[in-house]
Amino acid sequence: MGKTLVVGAGGVSHAAVHKMAMNADIFTEITLASRTKSKCDAIAASVLARTGVQIATAALDAMDISATVALIRQTNADLLVNLALPYQDLVLMEACLQAGCHYLDTANYEPEDEAKFEYHWQWAYQEKFQKAGLTAILGSGFDPGVTSVFATWLKKHKLSGIRQIDILDCNGGDNGQAFATNFNPEINLREVLADARHWEHGDWYVTPAMTHKVAYDFPEVGEKNMYLMYHEELESLSTHFPEIERARFWMTFGDAYIMHATVLQNVGMTRIDPVMHDGREIIPIQFLKTLLPDPGDLGAKTTGKTCIGDIATGPAQDGSGEKTFYIYNICDHEVCFAEVGSQAVSYTTGVPAMIGAAQVLKGNWIQPGVWNMEQLDPDDFMDMLNAHGLPWQVHELSEPVTF
Repeated sequence: MGKTLVVGAGGVSHAAVHKMAMNADIFTEITLASRTKSKCDAIAASVLARTGVQIATAALDAMDISATVALIRQTNADLLVNLALPYQDLVLMEACLQAGCHYLDTANYEPEDEAKFEYHWQWAYQEKFQKAGLTAILGSGFDPGVTSVFATWLKKHKLSGIRQIDILDCNGGDNGQAFATNFNPEINLREVLADARHWEHGDWYVTPAMTHKVAYDFPEVGEKNMYLMYHEELESLSTHFPEIERARFWMTFGDAYIMHATVLQNVGMTRIDPVMHDGREIIPIQFLKTLLPDPGDLGAKTTGKTCIGDIATGPAQDGSGEKTFYIYNICDHEVCFAEVGSQAVSYTTGVPAMIGAAQVLKGNWIQPGVWNMEQLDPDDFMDMLNAHGLPWQVHELSEPVTF
């Protein structure tokens, strides 16, 4: 088993497919498909030049279930890796069920007409995948993805449970642009401008976006302002680790980013509902996306490092009382670009997508049903992070976080 169909041809796909080609013993045949085949062809040409591995390409409308089923059958794919838009998760899961193919994605489903991303739509497929004898892996990026595996690894090796967890995502990179998003502008802005939510004592607490700010000194990056916001792994971690009393997600943003995002929101450019313009309907945020830099094109211009990880507190496995651990990865934008031609934000999502796919193809995570990353054995995944460009480290802290 090793035939893989990758759907989507953005920056994450660029990184993931390059890393798949570097592991040809696992990924024996790779097909890359997208609505715009020329984007697939460009990635394929880069893969061939860097690795000597040839991959097939195809044009595909990912919202067309029958077309996806036909392509799965044509390629005889064992696994579909969804690196397209979150709006397309459910139709691609349907296609996998019809074609008898395992499924993996990096972000949970989000309705196109509502900025609301939750897992319940995908969790509803649990029985269908079980009956079909197929595996669906949800959220195999970095956050969600690696951050969830970090939590599971800590529960397996350091803590008997997690009482509180803070996920910290810092991008200390600089691309020289006045305003640019780290990943797909449409998805990024929908996510960032949504109300912040965190889990505490069995309930969700909601605060306005970008209102809770804390300065934090990140390893090898330095002090950055991080903002409390909602992220999907909070839902899955609080569901699958019921002992968690508090779960929060933090992401760093510079003052210029906050200023631009606020202005764009205030003038209506981040709206996701149709508006009339010059006699035709447009969706403002999609028009804005065409004006902003493509994150996939910024790799050569980006310097600095990312630092992403978990700070988790809970009872120690050895019975020595409560302990707090900080487990994280540091990734250098320039090193990533030298290896695969991607900046670190695409790399830190694309590499875990490759590693999660490898866990399925190697048989480690073959279990009929729909699963989040924290529900799966972490050890080989963690070993592959160290071996394939995302080395991690873990340190015991003197006390729980107080921010």
